[in-house]
Amino acid sequence: MLQDFGILIFSLAIILLGAEVFTNGIEWLGKKLRLAEGAVGSVLAAVGTALPETMIPIIAIFFGTEEVGKEIGIGAILGAPFMLATLALFMTGAAGLVYRRKRLRFPRMNINPIILERDLSFFIVLYTLALLAAFLPFHIGKMVIAGTLVFMYLIYVYITINSGEPVGSSHKINPCIFDRKCPNNPSLRKIILQVIIALGLIIIGAKFFVNEIEKLSLIFGVPGFVLALIIAPVATELPEKFNSIIWISQGKDTLAMGNITGAMVFQSSLIPALGIVLTPWNLSTKAVISVVLALVSASLLLFYLKRKGHITVYILMFNGVFYLMFIYLVVNRIFF
Repeated sequence: MLQDFGILIFSLAIILLGAEVFTNGIEWLGKKLRLAEGAVGSVLAAVGTALPETMIPIIAIFFGTEEVGKEIGIGAILGAPFMLATLALFMTGAAGLVYRRKRLRFPRMNINPIILERDLSFFIVLYTLALLAAFLPFHIGKMVIAGTLVFMYLIYVYITINSGEPVGSSHKINPCIFDRKCPNNPSLRKIILQVIIALGLIIIGAKFFVNEIEKLSLIFGVPGFVLALIIAPVATELPEKFNSIIWISQGKDTLAMGNITGAMVFQSSLIPALGIVLTPWNLSTKAVISVVLALVSASLLLFYLKRKGHITVYILMFNGVFYLMFIYLVVNRIFF
């Protein structure tokens, strides 16, 4: 067991290193491509760091046993947006509290409200559609929703890429790690190489982390669905969390929030669409509860944003309550 904990800590260090290299590389890539700040955080960073958790349901569905594999696959699909909408937002708020000196109007976050409102609105609509698909009696109806989810995500990407100020226009970007000889104009080839290597580190670290978490969870007798829904996403969502914390520490709150909310949109559209196509998509009571809690968490944040025109570190930290609620239901075996 000590060896498992050692590998767990080592894999965590790999993820941290990968996240540090990735955030730097993705900022420079966005600047080179003249992309908006929201596009860098909500699309490039979000999709890139979502790769580890995306692979879990695919591997579980295709290579797992018929029934258990699909159960773990669905759990992993639903676990990612649940973790992002609750624990990840809490950690971002907590980081904002720790690095309060980076915020001139603390406890307010330095975010672009338009970007955040757009991401949350898309997430709520898309994830609600994914939930409704589970209650449709006809397969063709589920396929229509799956197609709608993919189409709406493409619309989201188009809107995001074509709106906002270019990255780096409102803050300084640290020198490119892979091309320090040219701090103001690094090579595009070296930037892309840096991003690819960083993603490799993140994926490798997350894979080892998940494997060790699975071993330890089996020792403590954690059910397969709960493992996929809670424990695995804790590891695979670490890239988003660490990337966001790094950006929060630099005062780049829009990138930090976009990294999480953009991943929420991705994880509530393309990945559920995959699950709808490849599985019967019949959600259990516990699965429905996780979806509802994620939607309530996002809706609360969107309501606050629309009403106040900003968000604070405290409202972000409050989202952690919904994660604790789910853990309470699991521990006490309510609906489980």
